[in-house]
Amino acid sequence: MESGDFLVMLAMLIYFIVVISIGFIYARRSNSSASEYFLGGRKVGPWFTALSAEASDMSGYLLMGLPGLAYWCGASDVGWTCIGLAIGTYLNWKLVAERLRRYSIKAGDAITVPGFFSKRFHDEKNIVGTVCAVIILIFFCVYVGSCFVTCGRLFNTLFGLSYSTMMILGALIVFLYTLVGGYLSVVATDFVQGCLMFFALAVVVVGTVVAASGFDNAVAFLSDIPGFLSMTSIAVPTVGSDGLQVVEDGMPLFDSAASYGLLTIISTMSWGLGYFGMPQILVRFMGVRSNEEVKVSRRIAIVWVVVSMACAVGIGIIGRAVIPGALLTNPDAETIFIVLSRMILPSFVCGVVVCGILAASMSSASSYLLITGSSVAENIYRGIFKKNATDNQVLVVSRITLVVVLLFGIFVAFDENSSIFGVVSYAWAGLGASFGPLMLFSLYWRRTNKYGAVAGMLGGAAMVLIWHNLIKPIGGIFGIYELLPAFLTSCILIVLVSKLTKEPDASVYAEFDTYMEDEPVLEADSLEKAIEANAVEPTEVAVEFFEKEPVL
Repeated sequence: MESGDFLVMLAMLIYFIVVISIGFIYARRSNSSASEYFLGGRKVGPWFTALSAEASDMSGYLLMGLPGLAYWCGASDVGWTCIGLAIGTYLNWKLVAERLRRYSIKAGDAITVPGFFSKRFHDEKNIVGTVCAVIILIFFCVYVGSCFVTCGRLFNTLFGLSYSTMMILGALIVFLYTLVGGYLSVVATDFVQGCLMFFALAVVVVGTVVAASGFDNAVAFLSDIPGFLSMTSIAVPTVGSDGLQVVEDGMPLFDSAASYGLLTIISTMSWGLGYFGMPQILVRFMGVRSNEEVKVSRRIAIVWVVVSMACAVGIGIIGRAVIPGALLTNPDAETIFIVLSRMILPSFVCGVVVCGILAASMSSASSYLLITGSSVAENIYRGIFKKNATDNQVLVVSRITLVVVLLFGIFVAFDENSSIFGVVSYAWAGLGASFGPLMLFSLYWRRTNKYGAVAGMLGGAAMVLIWHNLIKPIGGIFGIYELLPAFLTSCILIVLVSKLTKEPDASVYAEFDTYMEDEPVLEADSLEKAIEANAVEPTEVAVEFFEKEPVL
């Protein structure tokens, strides 16, 4: 083994030891009860909440999927996706975070997303929670697989090691610290991993600009590629019969740029809608220590997301100027972050930086495993099969579920040619359309009932499958991202079915009204006095006014 490879592996070994140690540190506290294991006892502070939420959300696609997409076809697709994600992140923290924490406590102290939906609608038969848990199980198995793909591809690209062997090793490490440490372990490791991801992106984007001999030189080179830097057209690599991009005299060839119209832009930005239904983020809202700390978490999260995505896109775009003809397929393009790290950084620093990729995939995979395990154990096992199950029995079922999801994720990940971005986009659409509309209606519309909830979840999930596999291949106006039509379908079904079926019980209305009364309200007199005393800015009053949603 070369000395450079040894130093890279040493840095990665230290990282593995750290994350596994965190799991054992929190093991005793996490295993004291189901609430501690699944939600950390709602005692997590704003920094851990913010970075954990975003690190678990930004899986391998942040350091591999986004840079790879930018390298392959330029700024438009990845740019509008990131704009939609940034807006969605802000709105999710603004509209959902504080309300969900309050309501989840009010609704029987729910500790899982399926549990919240069941208790929100007083669903004694637990039909809502069961449907929710099954959907989580299906789409999170796919999501976990995408994270394992990242691990395998990382070691294969760095050291030429067996993709399958290293993918399984990465999966087992994630499984180990999730199994032992529970939610607190996941949150703590996510905090470390979020910091590491931020550092890695910043270091590599600066190094990439230097390797390109400056930003201006990179822009001058990329301007010659049709549509590469445009936000209204998209670059189209010339692909030969062998499936590789054609290269002449060391330079990649591109066809004429394709149009990137308004409908495509709206479709791409609809990625942001997915945030309202991401269980790995929603559960962080439920576990934050206090409502007052949500605002602090929101600011941290927005800064982290915007800066991180900007660096990821910059790495992919400028990387095309640094090594223009090196990565000749879309899956190969997703290794641009790794290739540049090896090229521009000292070996040990490279090892630290590429641990950011492991951090991204492992933080997400651990969250997906934990949420799937908690959903099945709490909402299917204890919710249906054994209502008087003890916490120890629930934890056992949860861990059995972790094993099942681990094995299925490994099975999904065995196809090393699958696109990380493609796999993530499919699962993101499924979860976002199934739970996003229902979460918003549950928090803001008192007339929503359990029949509408089930119809919305099933309709959203079904439309993702139908649109992706049957309608989207038609192309044209039907080629939009499946999340948008599925999200709208779910909204329509929730409203129609809720209106056409029996109203919720009086107890559901009473609980909703009580939860709404907990919303802090500034009276007109106190607002005027606060403005006069310079305690509140008039602009803040205007924002406060427009953010007051009517109770429907």
